[in-house]
Amino acid sequence: MPTPAIMFQGTGSDVGKSLMVAGLCRAYSRRGLKVRPFKPQNMSNNAAVTAEGGEIGRAQALQARACKVAASVHMNPVLLKPQSEIGAQIVVQGKVFGQCKARDYRALKPQLMPAVLESFGKLSAEADLVLVEGAGSPAEINLREGDIANMGFAEAADVPVLLVGDIDRGGVIASIVGTLALLPDAEAARIKGYLINKFRGDPALFEDGLAAIERATGLASLGVVPWFDRAHLLPAEDAVALNGYHARAEGEIRIAVPRLPRIANFDDLDPLRAEPDVRVDLVEPGQPLPPDADLILLPGSKSTIGDLAALRAAGWDIDLKAHVRRGGKVLGLCGGYQMLGTRLDDPDGTEGPAGAVEGLGLLGVETVLGGDKALVEVTGTELESGSRLRGYEMHIGRTSGADCARPMLDLGGRADGAVSEDGRVMGTYVHGLFVDDGFRHAFLNRLKPRGESGIAYEAQVERVLDELADHLERHADTQRILDLASQRPR
Repeated sequence: MPTPAIMFQGTGSDVGKSLMVAGLCRAYSRRGLKVRPFKPQNMSNNAAVTAEGGEIGRAQALQARACKVAASVHMNPVLLKPQSEIGAQIVVQGKVFGQCKARDYRALKPQLMPAVLESFGKLSAEADLVLVEGAGSPAEINLREGDIANMGFAEAADVPVLLVGDIDRGGVIASIVGTLALLPDAEAARIKGYLINKFRGDPALFEDGLAAIERATGLASLGVVPWFDRAHLLPAEDAVALNGYHARAEGEIRIAVPRLPRIANFDDLDPLRAEPDVRVDLVEPGQPLPPDADLILLPGSKSTIGDLAALRAAGWDIDLKAHVRRGGKVLGLCGGYQMLGTRLDDPDGTEGPAGAVEGLGLLGVETVLGGDKALVEVTGTELESGSRLRGYEMHIGRTSGADCARPMLDLGGRADGAVSEDGRVMGTYVHGLFVDDGFRHAFLNRLKPRGESGIAYEAQVERVLDELADHLERHADTQRILDLASQRPR
């Protein structure tokens, strides 16, 4: 008998599939089931390192956490990491497979299906239940050929499907009915029900809408799930979530972050945003970096040289240098660290056309892109404060230079990062370092003395996952979903 499994497909992107799967992972795990999350194909520059030394989408890492298991490369066997408007790096079972332009990816997809099914099989063999997340919408029929992300996978693995619609954006009745109408009969028959997500207001007002959907499709609702206010306290899946970042009206510490086109691993910001006296401003192109910022943080990037060009085009290089002259502090993380140096060299065209560019010149270091990708979890100490921390590295390239003689971190005897002679500019390759409460509090106290905030970030994430599970147990028919997952035909 096959392992129970069910797939959640959306009427579009950002309808809440990832959080819904995370909440259900926690809900079913609390029932004593061995649950595993699975997403055949993801597209995101927000990635996590696994214990095997691979990488997967951040959403699947959160879902693994919800299951209380370690993240595995098999939970997201195909990860697309956009490097330009038309091209992406392809990661297969945690390792870089190559680069591909969007128009060429269609021909490549059939070659990736065996790896997808292999990973699904491995997870199924160790689980009581697999919760599968689709990508985008199955109604994108222009992308249907060779599909591995939605119905193509569901057909190959023979799993039932639930459709998730977002009522907050409007048009949810049309999106559900229209999705069914665009699918071939065999695929439409695979959809066993639907969920309405992000509802605000009185659910009684939508009863006629549910009836209309059932008349048009024959499908019954498995729940109308209200808006979950605390979702913003969980790591976000992709850069579209940055649209929901708003500067706080009041805040003692102001951190400015330029929004780069290929910003990556931006969940580095989440623990900072959780602090009640910290204001994180995402600065859009066309706006200056605020002159009163206590810190300018340059985030990670999937296209460092391209994002450096965008930074200059926005005039932020001038703002950065003025900020340092005024005595302000700058922190660069990964790609942001590379930008702070004097030179970036890409001799093999790892990120784009081969060549070298001048860096911002705020750190005495140079970076050469290329070589094997560093994918490793790390623990260590910040040298200035002595605070312990843990995080992960995820980068291609090696950085060296005079300022590396003043490293920012000691990673078990290995120096990492660089600090300028005046101490105002810092850089490190380590992502996730702000998750550690001790380091985060020590770092923020250097920006402005503030005492302890009392925020325990990791404990907060666990509480919110439990609250999300409770939310879904109240508003979705979780038993019916489990029953449907158990009805796989083979």
